[in-house]
Amino acid sequence: MMATGAEGSAQQKFGERYRALLAAHGVELRLVTTGGSVDNLQRLNDPSSGVSVAFVQAGLTAPADAPDLLSLGTVFYEPVWVLFSGAPPSHAQGLFQGKRLSIGPEGSGTRKLGLELMAAVGVNLAGVDPHHLPDQDVAAAFRDGELDVAVIVAPWESTVVQQLLASEGINALSFPRADAQVALRPFLYKVILPEGVADLARNKPPRDLLLVAPKTSLVVRKDLHPALQYLLLDAAFRVHSTPGVFQKAGQFPAAEPMDLPLSDEARQYYLTGPPFLQRYLPFWLAVLVGRLLVVLIPVIAVIFPLVRLLPAAYGWAVRRRVFTLYGELKFIEAEMALRTSAADVKDLLDQLERLEDRANHLRVPTAFTHFLYTLRVHINLVRGRLLQAKRQAGT
Repeated sequence: MMATGAEGSAQQKFGERYRALLAAHGVELRLVTTGGSVDNLQRLNDPSSGVSVAFVQAGLTAPADAPDLLSLGTVFYEPVWVLFSGAPPSHAQGLFQGKRLSIGPEGSGTRKLGLELMAAVGVNLAGVDPHHLPDQDVAAAFRDGELDVAVIVAPWESTVVQQLLASEGINALSFPRADAQVALRPFLYKVILPEGVADLARNKPPRDLLLVAPKTSLVVRKDLHPALQYLLLDAAFRVHSTPGVFQKAGQFPAAEPMDLPLSDEARQYYLTGPPFLQRYLPFWLAVLVGRLLVVLIPVIAVIFPLVRLLPAAYGWAVRRRVFTLYGELKFIEAEMALRTSAADVKDLLDQLERLEDRANHLRVPTAFTHFLYTLRVHINLVRGRLLQAKRQAGT
C-alpha cells in the first residue's frame, strides 16, 4: 500500500499515476489517503498499517527516529504558500493577528512546517482564529469569506494552489529573508515562482514570488522487496522527470538522502539504471528468474569446484585399481629373489597367471588402457625372469 495525501491532493494524483504504471507490470498498488506527510510517516513506521511506501516531506524525521525506513530519493518540491485576501501587510505579525488562519489539519506536513516557520520570525498565534482545513477546502473557504489567511505546503501541481494564485483578491506572500531560512534549515530550498505564471492574461501573480520549499522523498520500509523498489524507482522517473515550474527536465527523482539514507537498490539504480533482468524481461519473469538465481548461485558455487575435481578423482580411482595389481606384481618379484628351487618358483608362476587373468578382465576407460598394456608388459617381464630362474634351478 502507498500513503499519498489528502483526497484530491497532488500527491494523490501522483499516486494514481504510480498505480497505473505498476499495474502495467501486473503489480497492484493500493492507495491510502491520509492527512499528509506526518500521517504518512506514522503509518510507515507502524508495520501493522500495511503501508510500505509513501511521500514524505523533508524535515520531519531522522534515521534514529525511523530505523526501519529508507529513501528512494527526492521526487518534487513542495513550496510553502502563504495565501491571503486583501493587500499585503507591512510586517508578518500584521498578516496573522486577529485573522482567520488555516494552517493544515493534524497529521499534515503543512501544519508542522508552517508553525515552525512562523515561530522563527516571531509570529504570535495567540490572537489568531485557527482553522484546520485540508487543502481542498481552502479555496471554498476563501470564496465564501470564511478565511483570511492560509498556509499550504504543496507542489505546483496542486489544483488548489493554482486556483488560488489565479483568483482575484487573493495574494501570495514572497518570503522575506528566504536565504536565512534556508541557511538555518538545510532541508529547505529557495525557489522562484515567475510573475504571471498562474494567469498570463491577468498577470497573476503580479510579481515574482520568492518561496522556500522542502523536497519530498519517496520513502519505503526496509523490508520492501528489492524488485518492487526498482519498479517504484522506474515509475518515479516516468512521473517526476518532466520539466516543471520549479525543476528542470531530469532533475527528479534525485539521489538525495535528505532525512533518511538511500536504500542500496536506489543507489544502484541511480548509478546503472534498472537491473539487467528487468530491462529485458517482463516484471513477473524477472522476479522469478532473480529468485531462482538467488537459490542456484550458491549451489553452483558449491558444485562447480566439485565438478572440476570429479575427473581427477575418477582418474585416481581407475589408476588405483591398476596400481593395486602392480603392488601384487612387486610382491611376486620380491618373493622370486628368495626362492632357490624350481618347486619354489612354480607357485609364483601360478600367482602370476592369476594376476594376468585379473588384468585381462579389468575394465577401464579407453583413456586409461595404456596403464593395462604397460602392466601386461611388466607381467611378461616378471614371467620371463621366473622361467629363467626355474630352468637354472632344474639344472
